Amino acid sequence: MEVGSQNDKIPSDERECALKPLNLKLIAERTAQAKAQRPTWSGRLEFIFASVGYAVGLGNVWRFPYLCYSSGGGAFLIPYLTMVLLCGIPLLFMEFAIGQYTRLGPVHALAKMCPLFKGIGLATVVISFVFSTYYNVLMSWALFYLFNSFGGSLPWKSCNNTWNVVGNCSSGFPGNSTDLQSASQQFFDHRLLEKTSGIEEVGGLRWELFGYLFLSWVIVYLCIFKGVKSTGKVVYFTAVFPYFILFALLINNVRLPGAKEGILYFVTPVWSKLFEVKVWVNAAAQVFNSIGIAFGSMISMASYNKFNNNILRDALIVSFTNSFTSILAGFVIFSAIGYMAHIHNLPVDNIATDGPGLVFVVYPEVLATMPVYQLWAPLFFLMLLCLGLDSQFATVEVAVTFLKDEFGPDILRFFKRDELVTLAVCVVCFILGIPHITRGGIYVFQLMDHYTAVVSLITLAFFEVVAVCWIFGVPKMSLMVKRMQGKTPNIFFRICWLVICPLLVLCILVSSFVQYSPARYGEYTYPVWAELVGWGVSLLSIVWIPIGAIHEIYNNKGSLRQRLETARIPTIDLSEEQHLDNPASEPLFTSVA
Repeated sequence: MEVGSQNDKIPSDERECALKPLNLKLIAERTAQAKAQRPTWSGRLEFIFASVGYAVGLGNVWRFPYLCYSSGGGAFLIPYLTMVLLCGIPLLFMEFAIGQYTRLGPVHALAKMCPLFKGIGLATVVISFVFSTYYNVLMSWALFYLFNSFGGSLPWKSCNNTWNVVGNCSSGFPGNSTDLQSASQQFFDHRLLEKTSGIEEVGGLRWELFGYLFLSWVIVYLCIFKGVKSTGKVVYFTAVFPYFILFALLINNVRLPGAKEGILYFVTPVWSKLFEVKVWVNAAAQVFNSIGIAFGSMISMASYNKFNNNILRDALIVSFTNSFTSILAGFVIFSAIGYMAHIHNLPVDNIATDGPGLVFVVYPEVLATMPVYQLWAPLFFLMLLCLGLDSQFATVEVAVTFLKDEFGPDILRFFKRDELVTLAVCVVCFILGIPHITRGGIYVFQLMDHYTAVVSLITLAFFEVVAVCWIFGVPKMSLMVKRMQGKTPNIFFRICWLVICPLLVLCILVSSFVQYSPARYGEYTYPVWAELVGWGVSLLSIVWIPIGAIHEIYNNKGSLRQRLETARIPTIDLSEEQHLDNPASEPLFTSVA
């Protein structure tokens, strides 16, 4: 059984004693039990690689370069790096501390820190689970391109294929100023997706993509079925390999004609953009989404650390590696786009695009024109697969950790082995991902991504920061860090937790609602019923926050004010005795109810 349910084994008279230490024999028994049942990373590098792999994903390859050139080029780096320093690093440090101190997943850890907002933990599990169901669809697309890149010529290079629309296909890149489509765009729309006219027209299952989706889930399962023991080994490759490809592509790309113009477009500052609020909001949102705050994944992974692991060092490594990767990817992408603009005699801003189109339409077109494309194309899509898999490992691990923490021996009595619990999660996610691989699946994918990765995540992040930084409090948070690291976090982190981070997240949340626009896919506008479904998906995770608060208040005794006061009292143990060699136990002291 995991830590969360060990309290059931404590005699009721001991459990009900207020502020009364448990006997040493019971402490020793629970220590041995917790240490035997909670696995840890084999080494600190495994945790660092896993965290870097999760933080560094496909968003670094397409989202950051697009935001950079659309928000002032090189000037965007100023607000971006500022947000990394003031928001990204402190909040990542905070989540690492929560997971490592409690040695629990986000559900139980956050419930102990702030019972009033105990629903936040469950909300992080739900949002990660929903994210897992559709994120692996990107891996199926990467596998599709990977296997189609081994032929004598790349199939998206010409218009002489059965899926091309006669009279509307350009073997080059037509830019945004014509009605023609590139051969690469038509390959994506008519060969990969076999896209219908809208979400109203499902169009049947794409059996080829069904096979690739199944294969991608098999790969995910084989990499994580042993928990951190298997994931820790896999991430050595999946986290490092993309850097070899990015550097190789950069060396190749900078020698191409036109690469200089693309890079200059990427880094040339438009200083007037710094005075636009939207640029700063975009920078903060990019940091938040890229590092993965509020998904629960960082808490889950840190919960498998040894108690005295140096989390500040790890938070700095992960944050700076993530930022470095985004900037590196920007140089790679825009050197290639500059080359493409050169050979087609188009301005750079007619080539670059946001979203999956940059990775699955524009860059395949670039690869088709590169020297030795037979080498670069497979390597590029293998890199995309690795980038996506690392992020998928962590989000699936959130659901698995929750099931083990919450249900412990009950679920093991049914499944018999931990590996079968992980298999069940992967199977359910695979089944729920099937609607995304129908012929109308791209519209489902875009709808889910908009309402999960934007609306739900930012709302959830706001409540998490408020619960931890304001209700649980910076002094208690600092004491947790001191117990693990031997010293209190410096004044910079305490100010960020107390003032800067909550205000920044609040600004992002308000700006998101003020600037809200319905989900779109290209020129396609979703019908009202689809928008309602999207909001339903968004509320699927957010709704647990008020439900958890109502449940906690209802179960407490006294007047409404007394119930609220009780709900604010953390049940996490901050006593020094617990952490001599017992990081995973239940509280040694029970607070007065």
